[in-house]
Amino acid sequence: MEKKQKELNGVKEIARRAKVSIATVDRVLHNRPGVSEKTKQKILEIIKELDYKPNILARRLASSKTMHLYTLIPEKSKETDYWDVPLQGIFQAENEIKLYNVKVSKFFYDMNDKQSFIEQTKNILKQTDIDGLLLAPAFVEEAVAFTEECKRRNIPFVFINSDIPQQKSLSYFGPNLFHSGQTAAHLIHYLTKETDQLLLLNIAKDIDSDHHILRKEEGFMSYFNDNKPRNIIKENLYDTNYTAVKKALAKIVKSNPDLHLIFVTNSRVALVAKFLQEIGKNDILLIGYDFLPNNIEYLNQGMIDFLICEKPQEQAYRGIKALYRFLMFEEDQEKEYFMPIDIIHRENQQFYKN
Repeated sequence: MEKKQKELNGVKEIARRAKVSIATVDRVLHNRPGVSEKTKQKILEIIKELDYKPNILARRLASSKTMHLYTLIPEKSKETDYWDVPLQGIFQAENEIKLYNVKVSKFFYDMNDKQSFIEQTKNILKQTDIDGLLLAPAFVEEAVAFTEECKRRNIPFVFINSDIPQQKSLSYFGPNLFHSGQTAAHLIHYLTKETDQLLLLNIAKDIDSDHHILRKEEGFMSYFNDNKPRNIIKENLYDTNYTAVKKALAKIVKSNPDLHLIFVTNSRVALVAKFLQEIGKNDILLIGYDFLPNNIEYLNQGMIDFLICEKPQEQAYRGIKALYRFLMFEEDQEKEYFMPIDIIHRENQQFYKN
């Protein structure tokens, strides 16, 4: 009641000083027509002088207009349930803001199928009520085309998991991918000798355009280039089916009998752990990404030595809340919010939360 009275008093005082009606002030505040330019400028000057800030939240609650946010992230797949974790963050944020006339519509694409991403962007752009968008941009070129259209339509968007800096998003919530790769390299530096053979392993359908993987790889290699070079071999596995991964790994292990450590650049590290367990090869150190049930199981069994984690649930949660606060309160948002890069092992995993 007190806030409402302050709001009314503020409008009344502006109207008194400008010698106009409260209705005229209201038209200016809501940018509605029917006020001369001279009167409008006079009112705006008084608003600035009084440092008047309308109660935006009260207005939103009083109106019948729904704020409609859209999300586009990969769907959970057979090979990894990583994307189920950010989805939980979206649900968490949605539950907190739905009382304020906010709706969140969720769209998903196949992270192994570029065309499915394109189709879903088309489906979203058919909507006429998009107030804001949260996007995980797995395919850079296609994500650029999509967000260019969003910019043309004045739709604010937030990136999670992977950033495209030149696209000028409202915010990015996720890891600094380059430093994530460097963190892995720094850890490996302490785990291995200069003469040990290391394998950098990428497992994804579209590695060549996967910004998330490529940037981590760049950080990893730069660490050793800037320090003492290591004996590193690199392999890209484009078929993510376990049968294909198993066949490829069998060939790699046979060709490199002195292999000491494998670094997997994404959450598919469990595929490698499964293979090593099947062949009874537990003398190869294994490092990968993400705090997922399969990965934790192999971590506890000693097949995975370390997991690097970047809080995917919090990324999505913060992304939705940033859109909400920008649209609801017109608050400026941090351009980049880098998640902490955590190193998880068997002894501390029970205390960790995404």
